[in-house]
Amino acid sequence: MKKFGKTLKRFWPLYLMFVPGVVYLFINCYIPMFGIQIAFRQYNARDGIYGSPWCGFQNFEFLFRTNDAFVMIRNTLLYNLVFIALGTVLAVSVAIVLNEIRNARAKQLYQTVILIPYLISMVIVSYLAFAFLSSSNGYINNSLLAAFGADPVDWYNTPKYWPVILVIINVWKNLGYNMILYYATLCGIDHTLYEAAVVDGANRWQQIRNVTLPGLKSTIIILTLMALGGIFRSDFGLFYQVPQNSGPLISVTQTIDTYVYRGLMQTNNIGMSSAAGVYQSIVGFILVVTANFIVRKVDDESSLF
Repeated sequence: MKKFGKTLKRFWPLYLMFVPGVVYLFINCYIPMFGIQIAFRQYNARDGIYGSPWCGFQNFEFLFRTNDAFVMIRNTLLYNLVFIALGTVLAVSVAIVLNEIRNARAKQLYQTVILIPYLISMVIVSYLAFAFLSSSNGYINNSLLAAFGADPVDWYNTPKYWPVILVIINVWKNLGYNMILYYATLCGIDHTLYEAAVVDGANRWQQIRNVTLPGLKSTIIILTLMALGGIFRSDFGLFYQVPQNSGPLISVTQTIDTYVYRGLMQTNNIGMSSAAGVYQSIVGFILVVTANFIVRKVDDESSLF
């Protein structure tokens, strides 16, 4: 305790700066955790949280005792795995290319252009997608397909195209943010490593493979772990607003979030929604812990060689 007092006295400005973050975290993350019991209660607003009767795991049956359970879990997993894999590869590639540009003004321009989609609301993105995909006056049907003499496509009533469309929109929108994080890491790599590589006769590709990629390794791991933690919290707007909530597309756009939302619009059952949130959090925690264990094991084994 005496040692802690000395440390506190020495570094009190740092602890003082630390206080607002702790208060924010406590208010927004820890206090709401008391509401987890809603998932196990038959909640009604009149009786409140503590007055509502317990119902055990009945709310969780909403997710698993339905014919759509397999579809929504499959879509949630597969879409997010593709988003993570493809998004990471493209973000790293763009960051490396951007790092190779020597013109400062051109580099700033490219950064801004690539980052703009991330700042756009998903509602606006849905209208942009509609402007391209509309069967009556969309750019693709009226300009691109018409120029090649192809028949127009009814995109919003043809489910087979939407897995690709959703992946393209997600990557386009989030590429800039991830790219900036990787580019910031590249800026922190010691340039003497590149100079040593040049002295050893390494070409640009060899420098990227032996200096750049190892320097990005820790950032890639951290961002991947964070993405895995939120894998069951899919981008609601992407799957609900962009397809314009079209009925024929539900089979390919239905994820846990959209399924719960549609269910709540019909049943208005808050307990079921809370149960879905608990399920998402537990699965996300398991995925992060598992991925972290695998990464550490691989690192320990690679360090032996």
